[in-house]
Amino acid sequence: MRLRTSLGAAGIITALALTGCAGGGSDTGSAESGAALTIAKPDGAITTESHNPFLGDSSASKYGYAKVIFEPLALVNPTGDLGTTPWLAESVEWNDDYTQLTVVPRSGVTWSDGTPFTGEDIVFTFDQFLDGRLADTSGLKYEGATVDGDAITLTFADSKFVSQARVLHTPIVPKHIWENIDDPNTDPLTGEGLAVGTGPYVLDNWSTESVTLTANPDYWGGELAVPALNYVSYGDNAALTTALVSGEADWAQAFIPQIQESYLAADEDNHYLVSPTAGSGTLFMNLQAEPFDDPALREALAWTIDRQAYVDIAREGASEAVWSVTGLGNLLENEVLPEFADQEYAVDVDKARDILSEAGYTWEDDTLIDPDGEAVSFSISVPAGWSDWNTEQALLAEELDAALGIEVQVDQPDWGGWDAARQEGTFQAIIHWLEETGNAYGLYTSTMDPKWIVDDRAQFNFGRFEDPAVTEALNTYANTASEDERQAALATMQRAFVENVPAIPLGSHPLLGQYNTRSYVGFPTDDDQYASADPTQPAIVQILTKLQPAG
Repeated sequence: MRLRTSLGAAGIITALALTGCAGGGSDTGSAESGAALTIAKPDGAITTESHNPFLGDSSASKYGYAKVIFEPLALVNPTGDLGTTPWLAESVEWNDDYTQLTVVPRSGVTWSDGTPFTGEDIVFTFDQFLDGRLADTSGLKYEGATVDGDAITLTFADSKFVSQARVLHTPIVPKHIWENIDDPNTDPLTGEGLAVGTGPYVLDNWSTESVTLTANPDYWGGELAVPALNYVSYGDNAALTTALVSGEADWAQAFIPQIQESYLAADEDNHYLVSPTAGSGTLFMNLQAEPFDDPALREALAWTIDRQAYVDIAREGASEAVWSVTGLGNLLENEVLPEFADQEYAVDVDKARDILSEAGYTWEDDTLIDPDGEAVSFSISVPAGWSDWNTEQALLAEELDAALGIEVQVDQPDWGGWDAARQEGTFQAIIHWLEETGNAYGLYTSTMDPKWIVDDRAQFNFGRFEDPAVTEALNTYANTASEDERQAALATMQRAFVENVPAIPLGSHPLLGQYNTRSYVGFPTDDDQYASADPTQPAIVQILTKLQPAG
């Protein structure tokens, strides 16, 4: 299936223009009298200036302000309705096998230096990947473009069904400036007049303490209620929380421990939005070594682990438990096969013990003994300082000892040691995220796809599951032009996951946003998740066009 188009997407841009003008035309909401918003991160000092949106280590990427300068063709919502909203393109349409994307450039758009935006800018942006001027870090495998009147068709070497957002979120840059840049892979774009975009804000001032952007007076989406954005990075979550509570910062994306007491209770205008995504925090087990080479043990764990405790205690409510035997969360309930629609795990220790007994396990002085007569024990590894998952390690150790008599060692190495072990397969169990695709493929490729094992090093599928039928199904799901074939492939993958329990999803991997409504309203809410409230995501441009003065 295609990523669903958001309700009202066809008319949303007209609505944006109307609401933008309404806010800008009022006395309290004009760019002259409105309050600036301070957007904060807890990443420490960002000392090197770079406005290049294609560089992951540029200050524009680290702070997130690249996304309000350079806009994409469309916005793919990773939460809510998972919909697609055309943005710099008036329309986007994939062909049947998702190897071609046809877009119509939005008319009436200008770059912030006054130059008209045209389809040539779109073609130029993607052609930079074709001729090697830009590294294809997103794996787009772009092959070229054709133009037919206003319509531009971009062609890719393979199907983009499971990576539509990677294409649609590519930042579009101005040909008249970038064609004169010698090396777009390294240029910091700090020269005079280089940080030019179509976005709602333009760069005003950069320093190591903060970055200021002001509203683009000629923005195609209409006047903006917020006249300026200040981007600031604090030393850690504690400093960021202090800034949010004091009003020094207005909007952030961070995991804040005890957020009710430390942030929400401080002011009724403080808000916190947890937006579930299709991915999840997942327990990966090494299927190639004891004790996890036995599917009976894995299934018994799946009937013992308390996912709600993960949500309530480890994540402090910032998640949504995943109980379906398919491993899919509520956002993807439409991809759960009818045969599994009502099949969910629960904390059922008696069932877990029955599974183990039938597989030849016994207990000796409340310790689980495997069929070979050895006590069952293993370690769970998460980097030190990852507080939510460190807490989950302790929960799992307590649960599995009390329920099944398994000794679980809590391993908290530094990042380097953990990263090496997960890639090399020298761990026993780890907690990890999933590849995000907005559909069921993300879970199943992350846990069962051998494509992630290159030179005996894993990027996903850390348990190293391999089944030729599942591999073929994964490839079919990602590449076929037939919806019937995709559904058949989904059935193969899903049944294999249920039968083999190659990994155990715990709870949705959320996007988080903290914001206050003292000056502006219109942010996403639990009842209207038109986007996540995470200001580092591409949809920040959509949020900024919806904000209106409070009161």
